Amino acid sequence: MTAPLPPVVSQAEWQAALEDQIAREKAHTRERDRLSAARRRLPMVEVRGDYGFEGPSGPASLLDLFAGRCQLIVYHFMFGPDWEAGCDGCSWVVDAMTHPAHLHARDTSLVLVSRAPLAKLERYRQRMGWQHPPWVSSLGSDFNRDMGVTSQDCCAPDTDRGERHGVSVFLRDGERIYRTYFTGKRGVEYLGSLWSYLDLTPYGRQETWEESPPGWPQTPPYAWNRRHDEYEP
Repeated sequence: MTAPLPPVVSQAEWQAALEDQIAREKAHTRERDRLSAARRRLPMVEVRGDYGFEGPSGPASLLDLFAGRCQLIVYHFMFGPDWEAGCDGCSWVVDAMTHPAHLHARDTSLVLVSRAPLAKLERYRQRMGWQHPPWVSSLGSDFNRDMGVTSQDCCAPDTDRGERHGVSVFLRDGERIYRTYFTGKRGVEYLGSLWSYLDLTPYGRQETWEESPPGWPQTPPYAWNRRHDEYEP
């Protein structure tokens, strides 16, 4: 028994079907651009919690996670304190994360945050072969609960032992930090390229073709991006 196959047609029929599909995909791209433009105009809320994290270099604050940059994307990686391995779905997401230098070139940091102890995170990182992005533990902090990704430690509806995955985006103005965006569930399926990560941030890709509010940082498209080892510090 052979596997099912798409119908076989003539070159002209295939070309017509392909052009129709591409037209629909282009319309989808334009709608995605409009959604991203709306995201750049979202209001934001100040984050007032004094959250503490533990990373490979020691204790860190939420401000430290920015690493001096103005935008921060946090991927809330499901890894409860009593778990022996990280979430398999979250692991898929991190497998697709590419070199952070391109995000850094747009003044944006990307960090993983989980409630598991740092030693467990480091062991799992070694098992998965991940070298980036940074991964910190929020154990002992209310960060995950305040961000809406941890409910009770016991089983809770629609969660895995109280944990949820998601993405939070933050913007800082000096030492004041604001949360600008959050998505969870299938919203994280959009992640997987540097463009899609930047589209989540309030400043976007920072290219002149984007419909952004006046004064937003922008440069000509494709003029700023480099190979990841060619950016200046």
